[in-house]
Amino acid sequence: MLRILSRYGEKLVGHDTTLRVLADIREWLFRRLGPGVHQASQSLRKGDAVSRLTADVDALDSMFIVTAGPLLTGVLTATAVTVLLSVMLPAAAILYAAVMATALFVVPVLLMRGTRRLGSRIIGLSTELRVAAFDIVDGHADLIAFGAAERMRARSDALAADLSKTRSRLALASAAASAAISILGGLAVIGMLLFGLRALDHALISGPIFVGLLLASLGSFEATAAVTRQVAKFGSAIAAAERLRRLAETPPVVVDTLHPTPLVAGGDISIEALTFGYDPRRPVLRNLDLTVAAGSSVAIRGSSGAGKSTLAVLLLRLADPLSGTVRVVGTDIRDIAQSDLHARIALLEQNAPVFIGTIGDNLRIGCNGASDDDCWVILGKARLADFVRSLPAGLETPIGEAGHTLSAGQARRLCLARTLLSKAEILVLDEPTSGLDRKTELSFLSDLRDATAGRTVVLISHAHLPPGIVDRILHLEDGRLQEDQ
Repeated sequence: MLRILSRYGEKLVGHDTTLRVLADIREWLFRRLGPGVHQASQSLRKGDAVSRLTADVDALDSMFIVTAGPLLTGVLTATAVTVLLSVMLPAAAILYAAVMATALFVVPVLLMRGTRRLGSRIIGLSTELRVAAFDIVDGHADLIAFGAAERMRARSDALAADLSKTRSRLALASAAASAAISILGGLAVIGMLLFGLRALDHALISGPIFVGLLLASLGSFEATAAVTRQVAKFGSAIAAAERLRRLAETPPVVVDTLHPTPLVAGGDISIEALTFGYDPRRPVLRNLDLTVAAGSSVAIRGSSGAGKSTLAVLLLRLADPLSGTVRVVGTDIRDIAQSDLHARIALLEQNAPVFIGTIGDNLRIGCNGASDDDCWVILGKARLADFVRSLPAGLETPIGEAGHTLSAGQARRLCLARTLLSKAEILVLDEPTSGLDRKTELSFLSDLRDATAGRTVVLISHAHLPPGIVDRILHLEDGRLQEDQ
């Protein structure tokens, strides 16, 4: 019963501690990544980013649940049995301690050194396989059209086979270590028998005591077996930790000034002689000028790749221009604290997500603590209130992963409502009708002016805009803005 309770207690404490540690690691990672998330998203492929944010964090459970916890348990158990033997059977204590030290430290260290490269390779191959899977899913239509689907599948199969082979080698090394532990356990039992039978012949111990010591010795080796079975994963955990550290140390694209200027009320925008390019040798925007008065609206149109979304990135100061200035209410945004700037400017991008949760949960991302009345008012402006009222639970209706219970138009209106619920005086709408059919697009655009009344609006769109949607329409071409003809 003691053995059963101790094993249950170890697992209970170990798993609870591991979940807490992993939660702390996630919080640390997202806090560190927050300022540099745009840079990270630019430098990592989707599959690699997902792998680092999920699989790499989960791999760190090996640091405690399969290594630190069992190792601590093994040391405490070995110490207790050694003390017991030193009192009851001193001759066997030294042999037992030496064998246990070998099982607890020497074998795991050798295994760790021998498998670290394998663990690192497993992490790398797993990431490549995830990237390949994302590529196949995201580019499925293009792969079929260009006859490249079979080649991509073959590449994925090769990665999977390589990963399987590497994991088999890791399992073989772990099995060899387990065999070594079994041999060491056998040596400890043989030593116990030799010393114990001699002590029994000389009546130094009784038969029941001898049997108890023998069983204690056998049982204590379970702790060492637990360490060795899982310590092979330590290499993967170290590789995952190094990848997370590199991600967390991604330098932020922009850094707040040490002495930010308070941002006064208002919503006017002024861009002067702006030049920017992710590659400085090939700027996308060149000597661009733009002025938008508070409360007015402007649409920016242009071909794909002209730099329309890049302009939105610069307005939100997710990157700094190579030259020129962006001003909000007359203040250079580089002199404004990012938190103040993002409270003044809200972005609705073309891929704005609908999150798992209720309709109310999604809305309140725009304004934490908003009341139900506030939500209904905004839903009315986004022309979604009647639909939400028709649902059995209203604002508390779950909408599933990625909002799969909503139509494309409803999901887009929900994202618009979330943006409108914010207190931002400036709204940047980047391709808000992307993916909608023309009828739904026109319906969305026709409601946009009333929904955003009183706020400064920068609408970035390639769509043909009906008359009266915005005050001005500008065309972005060759890095500059011109009045649309």
